[in-house]
Amino acid sequence: MAIEYLGLSEINGPLIALEGVKDAAFDEIVEFSINDGAEKRLGRIIEIYEDKAIIQVFEGSEGMSLTNTHTKLTGHPMEVALSPEILGRTFNGIGKPIDGLAPIVGEKRDVNGKPLNPVSREYPRNYIRTGISAIDGLTTLIRGQKLPIFSGNGLPHDQLAAQLVNQSSLGDDTDEKFAVVFAAMGVKNDVADFFKRSFEESGALEHTVMFLNMANDPVVERLITPKVALTVAEYLAYEKDMHILVILTDMTTYAEAMREVSSSKGEIPSRKGYPGYLYSELATIYERAGIIKGAKGSVTQIPILTMPNDDITHPIPDLTGYITEGQLYLRKDSDVGKVIVDPFRSLSRLKQLVTGKKTREDHPQVMNAAVRLYADAANAKTKMENGFDLTDYDNRTLAFAKDYSEKLLAIDVNLDTTEMLDVAWDLFGEYFEPAEVNIKQALVDKYWKK
Repeated sequence: MAIEYLGLSEINGPLIALEGVKDAAFDEIVEFSINDGAEKRLGRIIEIYEDKAIIQVFEGSEGMSLTNTHTKLTGHPMEVALSPEILGRTFNGIGKPIDGLAPIVGEKRDVNGKPLNPVSREYPRNYIRTGISAIDGLTTLIRGQKLPIFSGNGLPHDQLAAQLVNQSSLGDDTDEKFAVVFAAMGVKNDVADFFKRSFEESGALEHTVMFLNMANDPVVERLITPKVALTVAEYLAYEKDMHILVILTDMTTYAEAMREVSSSKGEIPSRKGYPGYLYSELATIYERAGIIKGAKGSVTQIPILTMPNDDITHPIPDLTGYITEGQLYLRKDSDVGKVIVDPFRSLSRLKQLVTGKKTREDHPQVMNAAVRLYADAANAKTKMENGFDLTDYDNRTLAFAKDYSEKLLAIDVNLDTTEMLDVAWDLFGEYFEPAEVNIKQALVDKYWKK
């Protein structure tokens, strides 16, 4: 039988102190009843000292009173209701419907998930087609992979996130089921409206589950949003045999919410004011991607994060890079005036498992040759800036690099893998001789454009 407590000991921002508590558990959900039961709110126990519990209030503590607030311990952690009907629905940051439809009726599951035994992980053997040439070609996204996007200030990462939802698929030659779980954290109303409108107009909303934590929502909710999204993804992947792409944007706002809550708790800060457990919290989220032996589905993650001051050594991108299997680095190419995926700072550590096997045979060599020629162009540009004369080869690499950025690296280029490889061969033939490209002769004989 649940015990109900009347009154609170202390209120400090989103944190509530409650004394005289019995049989409370860490991470347990509590229900607050305020204004004589007219309003209900949820909280989570984050610390326990003997009979004193510290509780985070998801909806914020505004309007709560020390004297007449009723608190009830539920006896379970944060849970989300799961059902196949969850596809096509829109929820707030803690899983409550905000699309005007009825709540999901189904089994409730702990949003913290269960630890995944590393031995039970299956090695990935296929990919997800994003429809964005720079990703599919240069840093191929593998099913079960976690591949973050590092974005600088002012770059269109929101538009890129919408592109990924609208265009991603398993390809044309498969009957496997695919869906997207999209979680936006700390977004403004106009950005949230853009996401809704974009998904509806493209028809992607039918196979998407969307979670929206708004900028004016309490920061505590933001800490739950990715966990709720990943719990839904695991359910669809491992119990409904679907391949799920999870897009989390923006992980920087998640980390900043963690810093704010940590500061209000009086914890000793670590690098740049973030709590010392930032790494473990990020790992708890990122490591929920993968493929489990015996399961037909998979969970693939694309966390998007904006780098504060465009600093890749900042704790958030720095720690993310340690945990994940590569990254996509966005930058503005001043030569073509477009945002591109930087081939020097981007990588996918798992792409070799698929490129040339599930894609066309020339894929690995074409991409390696293109990046090498792009590097030669960067060297030529340095020579030019330092006042050295350029050779004919230098001039050709500079022209190639400009075309390569505009036709293949820009994030607004949407070609399938075969078309992208054909464009690359066209560029090779336009600017170079076969010997300069350094690709196997058998592939040159088959694909070189005369």
